[in-house]
Amino acid sequence: MTYRRAAIPALAGGLLLTALLWWAGASTQALHLQGTTSAIGGRAAAELTHWLAPWAYDPPDAYRLGAEVSGGIGDTASVDNSRYLSLYTTAMQIRFAAVFAFFLPGALLLLRRLPPTRGRTTAALLGVWAWGVVAGTLAVAVSAPWSIAANGRGSYRFLPHLASVIGSGRQVLVLAALVAAAVTVLVARVAGKGADPAPRRPVAARAARLAASVGTAVVALSLIVLSYQSVAAQIQMISPDGGPLAEPGDLLRQWLLLGGWVGPSGGSTGDWLLYRAGDVLLLVLVWWSLRALPGLLTRATFPAMAIGAVCATVIGLFASQLLGMVTNGTGLRWDLLQLSGTLGNGVPAALTVGSVAGLAAAVALRAAGHRGTESGAEA
Repeated sequence: MTYRRAAIPALAGGLLLTALLWWAGASTQALHLQGTTSAIGGRAAAELTHWLAPWAYDPPDAYRLGAEVSGGIGDTASVDNSRYLSLYTTAMQIRFAAVFAFFLPGALLLLRRLPPTRGRTTAALLGVWAWGVVAGTLAVAVSAPWSIAANGRGSYRFLPHLASVIGSGRQVLVLAALVAAAVTVLVARVAGKGADPAPRRPVAARAARLAASVGTAVVALSLIVLSYQSVAAQIQMISPDGGPLAEPGDLLRQWLLLGGWVGPSGGSTGDWLLYRAGDVLLLVLVWWSLRALPGLLTRATFPAMAIGAVCATVIGLFASQLLGMVTNGTGLRWDLLQLSGTLGNGVPAALTVGSVAGLAAAVALRAAGHRGTESGAEA
């Protein structure tokens, strides 16, 4: 698929994702109505409000009421909170613009290298879905400084607050990105009618397996080694003295750790293995995806392999979290809304680790292909 044909569905998906997130944020006010609380329950309304608040364009009531400051002796303390309202508005403007700006190039590259033709439609849908979640997460990250400053604590524990903001709003983002991905792929199939069939480049099975193993090893480094309890604690406790980077532990955890790996203790080995089944599923899905990716791509370039590995890692995270929701033994006691609270965790780490894994897999693929070519020439 040419870039001209891919641009239309990518634009449609980006606009739809932005509009869905804006609509979800605008629905926050409806959750405060008495009829809504009576219909779905106060606890569910509070949970949904927490999910939707990061995408609410209208400032919360706390920003409108103003903050109390010290006045003169005997004077009434008051302050115009317009500066904080302006910061909040700026944060949301940057957030929604960044969603579109980050989604567009990634979706364009995916549709160009992984067009939704026969045999590739499911892969394209999953890839665009995962990239939509990544784009939303990056948008929250780049707009976070303004939203933190709007709360009146721009310099106090900035990095921990930044880590907290980056991890917010992910549940509604997962659903919105899925809808946007479905529309993007549908429009891409319509736009691709009449075009020449996308070529498939032959990839040696041995080279593909080697590339998949190298990429999966990078993901396993984050999932098992860096996320191991003692190692993660050391990362969490990094605290250089003074300076703007005095508390980077929370932020590093967001961008480096895919999960929380602990050894079996205090329970049966079977329960521990069941709890770790999600991690095994993640690694299996990443390996299988990286094994199939070079053959699905019209051209296995470094950017395409990197973004493909990111999407594979995000999809693996979703599958792992869904499996954990089913096997954690609380399904009968928790409702679906509470169980879905963990969905979307680890996306910043998936972006970092997946990018490195994809680049490593691309290097291994090219090296193996080059060695295969030399061996064939010598024979």
